[in-house]
Amino acid sequence: MIRCDMKKFFFDKKAVTSRTDKATRKVLSKFGAYTRTRSRTSIRHRKGTSRPGQPPYSHTGLLRDNIFFGYDTNKRSVVVGPEKLRKGKGEAPRLLEHGGKTTTRFFDSKRKKYGKPRRVRVAKRPYMQPAFDTELKQLPPKWRDSIR
Repeated sequence: MIRCDMKKFFFDKKAVTSRTDKATRKVLSKFGAYTRTRSRTSIRHRKGTSRPGQPPYSHTGLLRDNIFFGYDTNKRSVVVGPEKLRKGKGEAPRLLEHGGKTTTRFFDSKRKKYGKPRRVRVAKRPYMQPAFDTELKQLPPKWRDSIR
């Protein structure tokens, strides 16, 4: 009688899951890194103010240098975006991306002090969404043949 081991005809669930998790982490981490790089390079160091609808200009490099990504193993997802700036509200990155209103105080260089708080409207200057959309188009080829 020939003994037949039936286990060899089925998938090893643990091995398949392990390889899938590894491939997912690798592909999404690359996606996050590419998106971060694309968003950082879209923010140019220039004087003045960018036109609405265009990425913001960098004067100090603070926004550009604080864009990060991270892979969440529990959710199997990647988060890409700017870190909260300063200890206050930290709303500058959100306002630049989506636009909106805020209260600010402008510095008066003649009197060497800040003026009264004023309500201002900030036009959209997206830098994350265009980077995300561009890299998203290139994601399917990265998935292809990612599991070995």
